Amino acid sequence: MKAISILKYVFTLIGLGMLVGAAYSYIHTKNFLKDAITTNGQVIDLVYSRSSDSDVYKPRVSFTTNTGENITFTSSSGSNPPSYSKGETVEVFYKPENPNKAKINGYFSLWGATSILGGLGFVFFAIGGSMLLAGVLNKRKISYLKNFGVPILAEIQSVGINRSVRVNGRSPFRIIAQWQNPATSEIHIFNSENIWFDPSDHIDREEVSVLIQKGNPKKYYVDISFLPKLAE
Repeated sequence: MKAISILKYVFTLIGLGMLVGAAYSYIHTKNFLKDAITTNGQVIDLVYSRSSDSDVYKPRVSFTTNTGENITFTSSSGSNPPSYSKGETVEVFYKPENPNKAKINGYFSLWGATSILGGLGFVFFAIGGSMLLAGVLNKRKISYLKNFGVPILAEIQSVGINRSVRVNGRSPFRIIAQWQNPATSEIHIFNSENIWFDPSDHIDREEVSVLIQKGNPKKYYVDISFLPKLAE
């Protein structure tokens, strides 16, 4: 289905973009800490912030620079319940040339953006990458079987729905066929690739051609080229 083909590229690109963003955030924080001055500050307020996902409280901190300048800033990270209390003393990092961009010495204040972008980026990239890899490996398998596979005829048993796959509320169909190996008398069940329309009315035969790997019928490809193509 075209939507799945697009989705795997979208997931991969989103994941890659997030991982690049995480790397940039990590380098930015490392450079900030390398030249930052440390001092103590005090939480003077908890600023309520409402977003589409959650409600959080961000600490507002006041501190004095080494030149005697009084600075007040609100942390970019927050939580619910609050991670800090009003009046609490906290360690602060700041750069002398830009003390208003100070940060609390806390994991999420320093590394929250990096962790979130890195975690989500890894998940998106892993999903998209695995879908791309699965597609490449499947194409290689089909190409190999078309060139070197042993053709057999399997009896069509039914048309089933592959409920393990669901896109936009729909699951694809699969042709299910059966073949008894004359060498071992074992019964083998073959499932075709996903078909995004009901092929029942278009099956004009009792048997379907299946290409199997010599000596290993578990690796196979059901030839459904006799079916009409789904319009895009």
